[in-house]
Amino acid sequence: MTYHPKSDFMATMMQRGFLADCTDYQSLDEALVKGVVPAYIGFDATAKSLHVGSLIQIMMLRWLQKTGHQPITLMGGGTTKVGDPSFRADERPLLTPAQIDDNIAGIKQVFAKYLDYEAATPALMLNNAEWLDGLNYLDFLRDIGRHFSVNRMLSFESVKSRLDREQSLSFLEFNYMILQAYDFLELNRRYGCLLQMGGSDQWGNIVNGIDLTRRVLDQQIYGLTSPLLTTSDGKKMGKTADGAVWLNADMRSPYEFWQFWRNTTDADVGRFLKLYTELPLDDCNRLGALAGSEINDAKIALANAVTTLCHGADAAAAAEATAREVFEKGGVGDDLPTLELTAEEVAGGISIVQVIVRAGLAKSGKEAKRLISENGARLDDAPLTDAGLMLDAGALSSPIKLSAGRKRHALVKLAD
Repeated sequence: MTYHPKSDFMATMMQRGFLADCTDYQSLDEALVKGVVPAYIGFDATAKSLHVGSLIQIMMLRWLQKTGHQPITLMGGGTTKVGDPSFRADERPLLTPAQIDDNIAGIKQVFAKYLDYEAATPALMLNNAEWLDGLNYLDFLRDIGRHFSVNRMLSFESVKSRLDREQSLSFLEFNYMILQAYDFLELNRRYGCLLQMGGSDQWGNIVNGIDLTRRVLDQQIYGLTSPLLTTSDGKKMGKTADGAVWLNADMRSPYEFWQFWRNTTDADVGRFLKLYTELPLDDCNRLGALAGSEINDAKIALANAVTTLCHGADAAAAAEATAREVFEKGGVGDDLPTLELTAEEVAGGISIVQVIVRAGLAKSGKEAKRLISENGARLDDAPLTDAGLMLDAGALSSPIKLSAGRKRHALVKLAD
């Protein structure tokens, strides 16, 4: 749809690519112009840290506060005891209350870096255990449960997809969407919350909360979702060959975090600059349009900006310096062995397997393929998983670094 927003927040969401859907664009936009809008996103405490997959939601809350509104970070101390079944093939493992509290303590660390809980309009850190833990089951069924149609709940894609695959959906999990809807009602009643945001997989849960609040409190509230992000090669955002890219420094070092962004695929750089940094849109577009070896400058700008937000400017600068040291000297103080390829050799493309052998990182093509299949090969410090990869002059417009394991490295470049 074509809609020209009046509020700074809605304009930012649309211009930077955060917006997938909204329950009422115009009415929400008018509310955002009229006064401070409290808005929340819920985060279940299934691990001690959030990972990069949650960063788009955190950035939405940050922009909300930067444009004059009130972000609410809702910890799922209550809902984590049930587990969100949305688009999952199996039931989440149940955590003990102590594990949940421990996870919440870890997750809270990251929010303080993105949101200001001491501002004139402060961000709020809440826990839905505040109202869920003390619920009386019979009262809840009578007062809240009667507003839910099982027929309608079964029609939501998150549930339907599970049932269509004939995979079990426990009654415990089925209750999750009722509890999440109740969260929105309680946040509206207690804190005047007008907006719930989340990934597009949460659309059904968000709509449930809006409908429940209208029925029980006769209040108009809104929902806004962001796209479920995948990289240009189809991979889920935040997942790598060696596991999740955590936001807490004790679970993923700032250097490894920086490297994740430095290794962004060329096609994703412009989009990621808009979503994960606060660089002006013109700069994002200019950097994203760079080609050849110049795109590496854009990737470094991306890595520095995202790492600065998450870990601080000093950590970003140190990570860039370490990366240069590792790239240029292999991290061991000696110059890297260098393979120079002529323009004629790469004119029709040269296989990565052949390059690994010629660089001295494997004795044969068979050994090089095994190295790749066992996740032992890296290209510019990113996992190399495609044994059929072909390198051409464009790929070698700037030198590339190949690694076998953690200690053996080689530089590959075009001969002058």
